[in-house]
Amino acid sequence: MTSIRARRNLAKTGVIIGLIIGGLFAGLPVLWMLSTSFKANGEVFQNPPQLITKSFSLDAYTGILTNGVQLRFFANSYIVALSVTALTLLVAILAAYAFSRFTFPGRKTINAVIVSVQAVPPITLVIPYFGLVVALGLYNTYPGLILTHMVFTLPYAIIMTTAYLNTLPKELDESVKVDGGSSWTALWRILVPISVPGLIAVGVYTFMISWNEYLFALTLTRTDDMRTVPIGIQLLMGQHSYEWNQMMAMSILGSIPVLVLFLIFQRRFIGGLTSGAVKA
Repeated sequence: MTSIRARRNLAKTGVIIGLIIGGLFAGLPVLWMLSTSFKANGEVFQNPPQLITKSFSLDAYTGILTNGVQLRFFANSYIVALSVTALTLLVAILAAYAFSRFTFPGRKTINAVIVSVQAVPPITLVIPYFGLVVALGLYNTYPGLILTHMVFTLPYAIIMTTAYLNTLPKELDESVKVDGGSSWTALWRILVPISVPGLIAVGVYTFMISWNEYLFALTLTRTDDMRTVPIGIQLLMGQHSYEWNQMMAMSILGSIPVLVLFLIFQRRFIGGLTSGAVKA
């Protein structure tokens, strides 16, 4: 009995040590990024390196938050990411309801196409999408970025939302129809409210993908008034010098929205709100 308890304690200790090592491995770069954002640009490569700087300064943050061009980068990212999230959720809910509740010709084929989009490397689609966006007159516009981002957020959103709706009993729909309601009523009055935890998880993931997207944001925009945060960070890399402290400060500020979303909605990621929802 003692040996079994000792082995359990040893295993628990090993797990804790592994988690600590993993936490340090993941957290130290972020901590160094935060530290660098408070340093003078010439102090970044000081030898030996110092995590805690003696010349603490908010100049990098002040420079970003008082620069109209860089603030526009953040505004663009919010506009694009929020629009992509809202539209992706709307389309995903409608598509998932169709896949989950109805049988129609071509259902399996459409599902296969949706899954296959996830398997295509985005970089292989840059030139085709660039040509398409230019031909449609959407180059350097919000709709061009939003629609392109949705191509990559929709497949995951549809797959996950469909899987979530499949866990909900069809008796919910039938009870609405017995009371004289339509499929539309069942979707928006019953299924969507119950699916809020799953939709929040999909929404946060979608927002994060759109917020951090770099390749198409670079390719499909031309002017600073349409650039997003990832491009704004890259623009701080000059021809002869890099603004390392501002790059780190902008990275910290760019990480805050996603971090806040996770902190607010982390308890809503777990499903299972259908208990007792089936009409007796």
